[in-house]
Amino acid sequence: MKPVWIVDDDRSIRWVFEKALGREGIAYNSFSSAEEALEALQGGPPQVLVSDIRMPGPSGLELLHTVKEKHPAVPVIVMTAYSDLESAVAAFQGGAYEYLPKPFDVDQAVDLIRRALEESQRDAAAVEPPAEAPEILGQAPAMQEVFRAIGRLSQSSATVLITGESGTGKELVALALHRHSARAPRPFVAINTAAMPKDLLESELFGHERGAFTGAQQQRRGRFEQAEGGTLFLDEIGDMPADLQTRLLRVLSENSYYRVGGHQQIKANVRVIAATHQNLENRVREGSFREDLFHRLNVIRIRLPSLRERREDIPLLARHFLARSATQLGVDPKRLSDAALEHLSRLELPGNVRQLENLCHWLTVMAPGQVVEQGDLPAEFRDPGAAASTTDWVTALEQEVERRLARGETGILDVLGRQFERSLIARALARTGGRRIEAANLLGMGRNTITRKIQELGIEADDEK
Repeated sequence: MKPVWIVDDDRSIRWVFEKALGREGIAYNSFSSAEEALEALQGGPPQVLVSDIRMPGPSGLELLHTVKEKHPAVPVIVMTAYSDLESAVAAFQGGAYEYLPKPFDVDQAVDLIRRALEESQRDAAAVEPPAEAPEILGQAPAMQEVFRAIGRLSQSSATVLITGESGTGKELVALALHRHSARAPRPFVAINTAAMPKDLLESELFGHERGAFTGAQQQRRGRFEQAEGGTLFLDEIGDMPADLQTRLLRVLSENSYYRVGGHQQIKANVRVIAATHQNLENRVREGSFREDLFHRLNVIRIRLPSLRERREDIPLLARHFLARSATQLGVDPKRLSDAALEHLSRLELPGNVRQLENLCHWLTVMAPGQVVEQGDLPAEFRDPGAAASTTDWVTALEQEVERRLARGETGILDVLGRQFERSLIARALARTGGRRIEAANLLGMGRNTITRKIQELGIEADDEK
């Protein structure tokens, strides 16, 4: 293994590193200037470079630039006594492995060097992305079912309903259905029906005539017209307003529609693919979604599995997203260690593939080294138990509300609100041994308020504590 290079015009700093690295049995060379290090670089690069920024002659940033240009795989740790934003940004933009402000803890600095050494010895080929990524990634059996469905539908123009949790990639599947169909040469037009106000949504879908409403100064083609001969993807169809559901049903039934304010019937030759994360059967039972429209959309259904159902795909997806983020940012791709991958594969990841993608982008920007360890993950991923404990009760509450709504119950706020207050006060009293004033302080309410609530809610408590 090649030595670690220490570059600093401060003799005491070099001495500290020399003694510390010597104790650890790590080979090193010391240089008092970037100029000396640049001359030595002609004979070959170090295993790791640790360099000060501000030195007489060429700066540490100039040295960083030269090393990264000639030997991009060498980790460079930049240190400075002048910790400012400009220096930090310049260091990371130049490809620095880590930024070490002075004064620093020697043991931590040595640990950082040791980690950089381990990383520099890893096989760089492990982070090489595939030459061309497929449209949709997945090796899990659940995803193979999705691939088979897309293949079977390649010769069909049937209406498709895609279901699955948020972040599972429903639009990607819709796009794949379009690309592998006879309509591929024609447009693929997508619209999120939940992201647009009701008044605008009708015009977006069907277009409008000039003067149809205030502000309609010219005729406008809607998404149906834009997608003529191709595919229209209606995302979050479960949130479509009731009157627009009626209009959509008519289009699907009659293959024709009218622009807003128009009187001329327009023929529609469009394949409709809809998607939702909601349970449309429940919404039909609740009366918030038309049953006849549901049956029109539910000709062919494709269910996308959650990431929890395809955990074996997490390493594959993570590598893909890290490589793509690196390409977008113009940096070398990072790699998750085996321990970090194993940890991620055990997490729930309620945001599914989208959440994993966002995490990989965060790691590309924020993780210190090229190899991401478990400790480099954001706090909510390192210790998911803490985050889960704060959200589990919210999820349970949401599920309880959904169950009561499905049963047609009313007055839900009053019932659940009383139960919520009762639980809070009862637990606070238990924690304080029945002392009301202390319990009130814990909950952020007055003594008179907690006394009244105890009586109203029928909570058993001591009369005076």
